Amino acid sequence: MEILLATFTTLFSIVNPFGAMPVFLTLTADDRASERARTALRACIYMVCILSVAFFGGQYILNFFGINIQHLRIAGGILLMRSAFELLTPGANRDRVGPAALEESKQKDDISFTPLAMPMLSGPGSMAICIGLIRPTYADKAMTVVGFALVALAAFLILLFSLRLTRFLGKPGMAAMARIIGFITLAIGVNFLASAIGVLFPALTR
Repeated sequence: MEILLATFTTLFSIVNPFGAMPVFLTLTADDRASERARTALRACIYMVCILSVAFFGGQYILNFFGINIQHLRIAGGILLMRSAFELLTPGANRDRVGPAALEESKQKDDISFTPLAMPMLSGPGSMAICIGLIRPTYADKAMTVVGFALVALAAFLILLFSLRLTRFLGKPGMAAMARIIGFITLAIGVNFLASAIGVLFPALTR
């Protein structure tokens, strides 16, 4: 249960489905509620698949390129800290999809894989986190995947009720939510960076 809870709490703030709501509503503005629900469901299923591939296959990719796991954690920590500062900065551009990509996505029949599942819900930060997870036993690995599924379930519910949530929270509420998630993401990034530096340079932590 500790692994399940740790996986969920770590990934949820990084996936940040609240940040995906504006783009999701823009791209599905002309869809019926049932079509919007199916799109959100497919996107969340794709997200679980992407995170699982990163989790199970990431170590092989690192070995192929000769990258140390601690180096990945440093890079992932820096990436998370950068994303967190964007969320914490008032007036910063928090769109995960650029204007050109957003315009291109409007012409697509199915937006569930791109841009929703990737990069909005499962971007470089969340994949770096999954690759960096160390789970020694099969039971631990299974609980980690269950954690992915719980994050996907939460993301699905948030996207499903995104129109109501947007109306309820309004712009001030969405800005406050972005800052809260940004602060949590910043703490996770600092933890990744500090733990990796502590392993690589143990003399600094004495």
